[in-house]
Amino acid sequence: MMKWILLAGVVTAAIIGTGIYNLGGGDGLPLRSDPDNQTQVAMGKTLYAENCASCHGAKLEGQRNWRKPLAAGGLPAPPHDESGHTWHHPDAMLFRYTKLGGQQLVPPSFKSNMPGFEDALSDGQIWAVLSYIKSEWPLKIRRRQTRMSQTR
Repeated sequence: MMKWILLAGVVTAAIIGTGIYNLGGGDGLPLRSDPDNQTQVAMGKTLYAENCASCHGAKLEGQRNWRKPLAAGGLPAPPHDESGHTWHHPDAMLFRYTKLGGQQLVPPSFKSNMPGFEDALSDGQIWAVLSYIKSEWPLKIRRRQTRMSQTR
């Protein structure tokens, strides 16, 4: 009997370790970003087009003059491609910023125009969007951002 329990534990650890089984949200989506997961990336691409592209651009290019403050305050939407600063932040911060919106995370003296998507997207869907964005970065940038995410 002990052999079967041990075998079951080893099999379970192997399945979890290989990513075959990934604990996800109530919608069954992974609760982490994986730009190599083509299913997650495809869903993220669709969700990005529906929820993000109107501000951040269909090709992740952001709005013009994204570093120049707007007259009403805040900044234009930045690019999410390699020319922007998204990849300078760890996954946990990107997730929180997307879920809660910028104003919840920035100092009160700074105005953020980034809305929160907590009521529009599940956690798994937010991770899918982040997976899509990251899948478009050059490999060198992806590796750097992954290392940063692992240390924070």
